[in-house]
Amino acid sequence: MLDAGAPPLVQVEDLKMHFPIYTGIFRKHTGDVKAVDGVSFDITAGQTLGLVGESGCGKSTVGRAMLRLYEPTAGRVIIDGDDVAKLAPEALRRKRPTMQMVFQDPQASLNPRMTLADIVSEPLDEHTDWTRDRKLERVYELMDQVGLNRRFVNRFPHEFSGGQRQRIGIARALALKPRFIVCDEPIAALDVSIQAQVVNLLEDLQEKLGLTYLFISHDLSMVRHLAQRVAVMYLGRIAELSPSRDLYARPLHPYAEALLSAVNEPDPELAARRNRIILKGDVPSPANPPKGCNFCTRCPKVMDICRNVKPSLAEVEPGRLVACHLYTPAAGSTGGSEANERNQQGETR
Repeated sequence: MLDAGAPPLVQVEDLKMHFPIYTGIFRKHTGDVKAVDGVSFDITAGQTLGLVGESGCGKSTVGRAMLRLYEPTAGRVIIDGDDVAKLAPEALRRKRPTMQMVFQDPQASLNPRMTLADIVSEPLDEHTDWTRDRKLERVYELMDQVGLNRRFVNRFPHEFSGGQRQRIGIARALALKPRFIVCDEPIAALDVSIQAQVVNLLEDLQEKLGLTYLFISHDLSMVRHLAQRVAVMYLGRIAELSPSRDLYARPLHPYAEALLSAVNEPDPELAARRNRIILKGDVPSPANPPKGCNFCTRCPKVMDICRNVKPSLAEVEPGRLVACHLYTPAAGSTGGSEANERNQQGETR
């Protein structure tokens, strides 16, 4: 059982990741692509936070910036008591075993010139002074954990299927016994028949090893199965952060509502009654986001305040945080009454 009063293992505070834009002959700095623009959340030890949103919203950039694969522009990333964003290079290297990543494309993330044994033992080469035999013993142990036959230990990545390659990536991430793993769309490049196997493996490993996950995905059905809490991102910011069960039963933010209306419903009767929300317009450029709410250009419930004032992520119900003027006093009586009406009707949606 998890200790409900335990401090979060991972705390992200106002994380920003801006990529500079250089133009002209003299490569003058003329702007920034605000890929991540003030993201905050925390993850309790042993739990999974799902991070969802459409392509280009900044999900993968959040994961990479948290692990310092990108240098964050601003913000704090506290993992197991240390602010990773501020660590010096040598201290960061010592911190690496605590935090690892499983990448989206297993073929691109594995060196084609290295055998399975070389790939999985590479973290051990960098961070331990173990003997060759002890490293090989650890490789075999990891292969058993992720369901790979020990006879495959000297094979190269091209000799494996996509699902097997992803299992190699998971074994490599587990080599140094991390506490926190960023799973960057680990099932996106796999066949549907293999996706459930990999997700079940991640769940089993979490239960056995006490792992903490940030699970980045655009597959909302899979996130519902795996995550205890879900953060919905739009254009570099979090629109809603809620417990998984509450979010899927009654989304509060208009974007979360539209996103979840697109999830396939296996029950034909429920699917027939579902109100599919079709958003109009294009996603604004992260190099020039709207002055107010990032979603105001496509929101079906937009108000005047939305175009001028950027909403902050605030708790509107116990455990539920939303960045929307429909739930703030500044929106006036109209927004407040609409929010109450939505809450009353939530169970019928």
